[in-house]
Formats: sequence, C-alpha cells, structure tokens
Amino acid sequence: MARANEHRRPARGRGRDQARPEGRAVPAGEALVYGLHAVAALLERARDRVHEVILQEGRGDARIQALLERATAAGVAVTRRPRQELDEAWPEWNHQGALARCRESAPLGEQDLAELLQRVEQPLLLVLDGVQDPHNLGACLRTADAAGVTAVVAPRDKAAGLTPVVRKVACGGAETVPFVTVTNLARTLRGLREAGLWVVGTAGEAERDIHHADLTGPLVLILGAEGRGLRRLTREHCDFLVSIPLRGSVSSLNVSVATGICLFEVLRQRDAKSLEGQG
Repeated sequence: MARANEHRRPARGRGRDQARPEGRAVPAGEALVYGLHAVAALLERARDRVHEVILQEGRGDARIQALLERATAAGVAVTRRPRQELDEAWPEWNHQGALARCRESAPLGEQDLAELLQRVEQPLLLVLDGVQDPHNLGACLRTADAAGVTAVVAPRDKAAGLTPVVRKVACGGAETVPFVTVTNLARTLRGLREAGLWVVGTAGEAERDIHHADLTGPLVLILGAEGRGLRRLTREHCDFLVSIPLRGSVSSLNVSVATGICLFEVLRQRDAKSLEGQG
C-alpha cells in the first residue's frame, strides 16, 4: 500500500514501525520457538523437528501441563528451568514459560511454490513486498492461516524471515502456512501471471476499492512494505491496484489489519459466487 506497513489514503503519514529485538542467537540449523501457542502448534504439526521443550520450573497450570503431556507423548525431552534463568537468557521475549529447540525448517523457494499451485484448484497467495517488522510478518501469517491462504511469498532480501518473534506472534501460523522466499519478486509475479493467476496490488491512491473489484479467481494479493509501499517493479507486474475505503479520520491501517480486511473480502466474494452457482 502507499506505506509499507500501512494501508493509506493519499496523505502525509507517520514514521515507519520499528523492528524489535530478536533474542539470543541459536546454533546454525536450529531454531528456537517460544510462547504457549507457538510451542503447542510446533508439537502438534511438526513434532519430528523438536529436539527439546523447555518449561518454566514451578508452573503446573493447565496450559503448561498440556504442553508437558504433549511433549512426553511425542517422546520429546522436557527440561525445567527457573523463570529467572529464562528471563535472563531471553529478556526481550515474552516466553510465557515455554520454549522449544527444534530443527530449522527447510526454506521454500519458487519450485516449491510451483508444486503447491499444482495441488490447489483456486489458489490464494499473499505477497508481502518487503515487510521488515517481525511483528507485522507474524500477524500476517496468523491472518493468512485463518483465511486459508495457499502460501505467503516474500523477497529473500531486505525483508523479515521466520524468526522466533515471528513464530510467537503468528500463534502457530508459521507452522501451517507455507512461507516462500524468492530472490526476484518481479520475476515470480510475472510467472504467476503467466500461470493464470490475477495479480492485485494494494495502494491507498487506487481508484478501485476492494469491494468493487472482482477477487474471485485464482489470486495473488500484494501488500507493501514499511515506509515505501509497493515498489515500482512490483506495481508494474500487477493486473490492477485496489484500495481499502476509509471513512473516518484515521488515514492509515497497519499492514496486518489491511491484510485481514483484504483476505476476508476475497473469501466473502468467493463464498457469494459459490452460492450464486448453487442457486
């Protein structure tokens, strides 16, 4: 959109969101997932990747107990650590008393995306054109999961990747939604258009709003990055641009909020078309 982490009317805006600290580094080939929802999702959907679950010592509430039981049932080692030790090791993380050491998932690329598209009749791709704030990326992944998005696509460079903060904010979405990184986004978009998908970009100045655009076909929905919106080359590879109509005094929306509005408008239109076909 006109601003990367925001959907905007054509107006002067505020400064960009700042990325927050990411936490202590982990060994190469290993990832650290933290937070009750994120660890639970990892154990449920990718337990073969989990090396160890670390739980806060002295906590025996229902949510911690459920994680303990799930990890034990999966044959995953469980370690108890005092809260002070966890807080000192990762002071910038709201770990909620639960962390997991796991094997880093293999990155997905353009070939993986092509294979995904072959298995889906009506694909819906979310492209994030250089979103750099891990909290925004995590929130977008969570929303993408809720909307049943086929995959989320982002540039490999100058964009947030799947960090522990992203996984925490995604509340399990990072474990369910394929996250594809590409070296040349413009080339990827050109290929998607050639494959028959409509490529729709979002921009505050677009004359057509999302409620008056046909979003029912195989679709690529693009939202822009913090501070600059859609890049010129990205815009050039769009079939058309859409905006979100803003009625109040607020001139912008965060990218994750805009993502939710756009994705669920796509679902609304698809459901309406499906009902028409049944009538």
